[in-house]
This record gives sequence, C-alpha cells and structure tokens, in this order.
Amino acid sequence: MQIVNQEAERLARSGAESLRQGRAGEARSHCEAALRIDRANPRIWQLLAVACRALKDHAAEEAALDEVLAIEPQAVRGLIMKGDCRARAGEERGAVFLYRNALRIAEGQTLPPSDVAELRRAEEIVRLLDARHAARLEESLAEQGLTPEHRSPRFQHSLDLMAGRKQVYYQAPTGYYFPELAPTQYFDTAQFDWARTLEAATDAIREELQAVLAEGLGGFRPYIRSEAHQPRSHPLLDKKDWSALFLCENGTRFEDAIARCPKTWEAVGAAPQLWIERSSPTAMFSLLRPGARIPPHSGVQNTRLTCHLPLIVPPGCGFRVGNEVREWVEGRLLVFDDTIEHEAWNDSDEDRVVLIFDIGRPDMSEREHAEVAALLAIAIP
Repeated sequence: MQIVNQEAERLARSGAESLRQGRAGEARSHCEAALRIDRANPRIWQLLAVACRALKDHAAEEAALDEVLAIEPQAVRGLIMKGDCRARAGEERGAVFLYRNALRIAEGQTLPPSDVAELRRAEEIVRLLDARHAARLEESLAEQGLTPEHRSPRFQHSLDLMAGRKQVYYQAPTGYYFPELAPTQYFDTAQFDWARTLEAATDAIREELQAVLAEGLGGFRPYIRSEAHQPRSHPLLDKKDWSALFLCENGTRFEDAIARCPKTWEAVGAAPQLWIERSSPTAMFSLLRPGARIPPHSGVQNTRLTCHLPLIVPPGCGFRVGNEVREWVEGRLLVFDDTIEHEAWNDSDEDRVVLIFDIGRPDMSEREHAEVAALLAIAIP
C-alpha cells in the first residue's frame, strides 16, 4: 500500500509542476491518474480543481472541490474556491457563507502566503457582495415605504450589521457579568427623569470645577495607576494625560473634594446610584490632556451604567462606544454601557473635562440589584 501511495504522490508532484509551467491539461491528467490510485487524498483533489479551473471546466472544478470538502470540511482553500464556484453560478449569498466560513477557520492559523492572499481576496469579495445585497435590500424596502427616515433605530442597526457597515459588539466586563442584559451602546436619556435636572446644573458644576482648576491639578491623579502585587501594562499607566479628581471612588467618599464641589455632589446624588462597599458608586472629574487618547477598553461589571456630563470640551474631542462615535456636547448627558468596547480622544490643544459617575441599570429589578450588591460586598477584597 505504501508503494502505491508513493506512486500517487509522484504523480501529484508531476501535476503540480505542470501547473507551475502553465500546462493545465497535462496537470489534470497527472492528477486524475493519481486519484485512480488514492481517492482519499484531498491535496490531489485540490490540485485537480485548480487544473480544471485553468481549463475553464467549471463543472469538473466544482466536483473536485466537493470531494475536497467531503474529506476535509475545513479546508480553507477549498472553501474559497467553492465560494468562487457558487458566486460564478449566481448564488451570491451561498458564496458569502463559504467565504466567511473560510475566514473564520483561518483565524489564528499560520498559512502559506498564497493562502493569505486568497483570504484577502475573499474578504474583498465578501465586502462587494454584501454591498450589492444591501443595495438590493434597500431598493426592495423603499418600494414598501421603508426608506431610512421611516425605520426604527434598531431595525436600521440590524440592516447596518447585515450589510457589514457595522459590527456586533458584546458586553465584555473584566470582572462580573450579569446575564440577559441588552448590550445597548448609548441609552436614550429621556428615559431618566433626573437627567434634565442634572443637565440644568451644568453651569453650577462647571463653576465649581473651574474654581478647583484655578488652584492647579494637585487634587487630580492618574486614572490608571500602578498597584502593588498587580503588574499591569497600559499606555497611560501613572500618567496625568488621563487624570481624575474623585468625589467618590468605588463607594469611598472623598470629603474634601465633596466640600469643594457641594453642588456637583448634590446633582450627582439625584441619580439612582448603587451604594456597595468597595464597589460603587464612583463620581469624578475626568481630565484628558491635549493629544491624549484612551485606547479601546471595557469596564468591570455590566450591572451599572456610566454617565458623562461634558463640562469643558474643546473642538477635536471624540468618544466611541461600540459602533457609534459621538462628540461630547457641553451640558448634554451621555449614558452608556461601559462593558461594551469604548475609547476617547482629545485632538485639541486644550484640556477636556467631563463629570463621570455611574448608576444602576434600569433594566434590573430592585431584587436583582440587592442580590448583586450582597455578592459584590463579599466578593471584592
């Protein structure tokens, strides 16, 4: 048996050499001879498919690829070529499925340069086919009266995901995950009855902040700090490029800061905060220096939401949560799930300052909040 398989390998090598020299017909003959000896070798079937493609015998090419995938369903090159066959036959969605399957399987693999080039080609085809499919969908929806201005936000989001214009972001807390909470990026502040009152206090809060800043940044400390026995790596570690003045941190009040900013503390206190020992709430002035960028990251637990009240925002500052980039607008509250990947930047030549605090999630019951509070009070050292 070994001698027979060696003959099949010899014929396959001859077929590969013929392909390199541009003699596709000869390559096909060598491969077919090899397969009469060893029909279970997916590499030989793959070579035959390539030879048949060069000869424009598309039916034979696809038949050979079907053999490849029957033996080795996760053959990346075979899936891409099968996708080409389906695209050529006009089955674009089936082709996209095959291309995406190849891309998924290839993640984390070390592949030869020729396969990497094929993967990049498959990615580009998927983008083109998705755009074409999206255009057809848009046309059909418009015929039904569902033009963009007549769609609900979530339905539009689903279309953007389908078309590849956006990607799916999941909650990825670094500490504690509470299941079955919707991964909403930004929340509509109209659902919070305290939000307008907080926004109305913006001027008073800013005045207190400016009085603090007039005395210097002595009370601000790097937001990302080194901790004993917990080595960490972060581009802003121990740097004041991103610094904070805390009124409260993880449930610990800073009385001096509260005394200096009583109106700020009063305004924050009107929001539904969770008081959990060593866990929450946190309220702070967050300062981002000119040119600083907070890299993409996610928060610790998804049982709370993060609120931003922009106070000093020069042009050139931005904030992204998941798919959506927003500019901070002074006095306009943002509420978001910080366990969804987010980042911030200050491309101006001035400091940016935002009041940040957390609240309990409105989609959790009082009982659930109480249960989580009991857990966190004993689970966090």
